[in-house]
Amino acid sequence: MPITPYLFFEGRAEEAIAFYKTAIGATAPVMMRNSDSPEPPPPGMMPPGSEQKIMHAELKIGDSTVLVSDGHCAGAAQFAGFGLSLPAHDEAEANRFFAALSDGGEVRMPVSKTFFSPAFGMVQDRFGVLWMVGVFEERP
Repeated sequence: MPITPYLFFEGRAEEAIAFYKTAIGATAPVMMRNSDSPEPPPPGMMPPGSEQKIMHAELKIGDSTVLVSDGHCAGAAQFAGFGLSLPAHDEAEANRFFAALSDGGEVRMPVSKTFFSPAFGMVQDRFGVLWMVGVFEERP
């Protein structure tokens, strides 16, 4: 059974979804706003004015799914202790993904040849998500 990451952007989910659509060709086939819920959130759970924030979305990246939400719309998202690995078909695609994710982000390791990949790099994007982009051997 697959494990699916769920990222909480604390108020910036819609911006993140738009960025990932452009940067890495993601799609968002499912996107529900807080206002779509048939039940109001418990008192004090959401700040006033968060009705149009993203309650739940599916982000499709290639064959993978990453779930996305604005969470409690608390301000700054905290992404620490993990990263998302983004496989590229070839070096050109790895460089394209890396450059796009780097826009407004912080390069942690430039794309270079490693013992395990002809092109591998790490970048923390503008939202704080760490991406490990590379060309990886397919394993059975």
